[in-house]
Amino acid sequence: LCRGGLAERLCRLQNRERAAVSFWRHQCIADAKIPSDKSGVLIVKILEMFEECTIQVAMCQQLEQSPASLSSEDAVISAGEPMLKVLFARETAAHLKSRPQDVIHIYPPWQKLLLKNADVPVIMNTYFSQKVLLSEHSETREKTHGLTKMFIRKNIPSLAQAFRLDDVDDELHQESSDNQVACAPEVHNNCDSKQYPIAQSAVNDSLLEMVESQGAVGWREARVQVVIQRVYCLPAREGYRSHVQGNKPLCATPIINSDPPNVRLCLLVQDAYGMFSEVQLQFLSCADDIEEYCRRWEGKFCCLAGMKILQRTTRGRALGLFSLIDSLWPPVVPVKVPGQSQDSEMMTTNLPPPSFCYILTVQSGEIHVEVDEEEQISNLYQPPAVHGLKEILQMDGCNERRSFWAQVLYLRVQTKHSVPINQREICLFVTDSTLQNVVHITPKVVAVSVTASYVLSTEVTEALSVASRLVFFKDALWGNGRIICVERTVLLLQKPLLCSAAGADLSELTGPVRLDELDSTTQANSICAVRGTVVGVNESTAFSWPTCDRCGNGKLELCPQDRGLLYCNQCSAVVISPVLKMQLEVFLSCPSRSESMVKVKVWHEVSFGLFVLINMLLSPQSYEVQSVLGKEVGLLNCYVHSVTSHPNCVGLEEIVLL
Repeated sequence: LCRGGLAERLCRLQNRERAAVSFWRHQCIADAKIPSDKSGVLIVKILEMFEECTIQVAMCQQLEQSPASLSSEDAVISAGEPMLKVLFARETAAHLKSRPQDVIHIYPPWQKLLLKNADVPVIMNTYFSQKVLLSEHSETREKTHGLTKMFIRKNIPSLAQAFRLDDVDDELHQESSDNQVACAPEVHNNCDSKQYPIAQSAVNDSLLEMVESQGAVGWREARVQVVIQRVYCLPAREGYRSHVQGNKPLCATPIINSDPPNVRLCLLVQDAYGMFSEVQLQFLSCADDIEEYCRRWEGKFCCLAGMKILQRTTRGRALGLFSLIDSLWPPVVPVKVPGQSQDSEMMTTNLPPPSFCYILTVQSGEIHVEVDEEEQISNLYQPPAVHGLKEILQMDGCNERRSFWAQVLYLRVQTKHSVPINQREICLFVTDSTLQNVVHITPKVVAVSVTASYVLSTEVTEALSVASRLVFFKDALWGNGRIICVERTVLLLQKPLLCSAAGADLSELTGPVRLDELDSTTQANSICAVRGTVVGVNESTAFSWPTCDRCGNGKLELCPQDRGLLYCNQCSAVVISPVLKMQLEVFLSCPSRSESMVKVKVWHEVSFGLFVLINMLLSPQSYEVQSVLGKEVGLLNCYVHSVTSHPNCVGLEEIVLL
């Protein structure tokens, strides 16, 4: 808050007000009696109650000073005093637990408001109020009423009524018993359900109206129907994660060295008015099931109940969330407009993008998300629009969501030792037919950064560790010449059944993959192909070691039974034909980059007979440097570590593509 501003002063005033009310109630409980000072006390008897806009409205009549021996039913009513409309805040109403026929003492500083064209004055500022039990009979009635559920009429005025908009549907003005909801915690009773119909059967279609009418504490009896636009996982940032065990409440378990990380299943939903909301559901041990949830839920209708507002966020505070919302805007079909009836013409153009979004979560482990998987796909659903990589690289804009289908050629994990392994970024080098099938186009390969906050499923990780795979990148972030997998991006091994090709060439690669050749435009943290002549070798960094020809284990030992043999602990067998691996750092003269010194760390494998290998390992000189000078190299697939201008040098490392 701005220091000394109106908001800060209002916040301080509200804090003082809450503290004063709490202290006054504590003092009343400690004294175990009604405060003796009766000057300015307003005594009213409740005749009727209803709720409107989270405020409890009580139609009351003022009482004269009555003897303490009289019950509330026998209290004297002043015929000359007009009726009063008393407003109780939600917290005050919850404290009083008032019912019709109750007597309430309202202590100063209450205020009376006289409205034009209204005969009933309004009593406000009723924080210092106390319910009075005047006899044993009323105490018995209080105990009896405590065992039953109190139902009051709940008026839910629409925004159209609040702002006096024209063409309001007549149904919005009806006040029926269907709007009655419970104002006390539900307890077991034998009341006929038809006698007190609740709003549980009524399904709303407006998220904003539900928030306005139900408040932030939770939707107990109401449901809202929405369309699931996206399903994804978010990392669990809380220090504790929760497990759902049947109908039991959530239990907290500390996260200690969790691998894979704990994630939370989330839905991005949209209502009939076009408003979005993010629903955070149960915690998952990993993100492996996200592909199944996407296939079953996206595009389907669902009803939300038992939700509570976790946060109201805006565009400036949640750029990642709103970049996804913007990719789904404007709606593909006409949406309802607040203040107009369903028969009115609905709008799809000139609609301003949403500026805020409610983050919803489930209530204390009771997940009330009913997805109608048998229902057809909603017309409001917008499947991901698939683009070719060539098209994406030519697009303008910043922080825009793009979906594409690409072949992963190489995976590299960030090598900063100061960063924990589970917090390191991953770089995926990908290509597709739009880049490979055109001769004179660069780049042939695009780097996709996977941030540490993105939840990569074990299924995708294991698939990429074995071989090159086609991966569907859904809702990746594109901007400033980079493609980034951030929160709310989803990587799938199978292309969704519903997706819009948007005219892109999605044909699979048929021939061998071509990389960009090293030239003056090559940048660091990319991959390229290199050809040239060896002009030097860094002998100080050259070394070699034997590996197992079966499993590739590089930690061979001399066989205990026969010191002339090598033994592999992983295979538990003698290695007859080991493979000698050598690392050389060579300097190349490259025609495509003649002005630079090109330094390449190359790996070499040579299969030797056992006795030849033993002799090489025992000899002081493993190979002759002169044997590699002047040799032609290439094409080598390399990762570009660094590109410097002073000195003019390019540092490369030979890699093996998936």
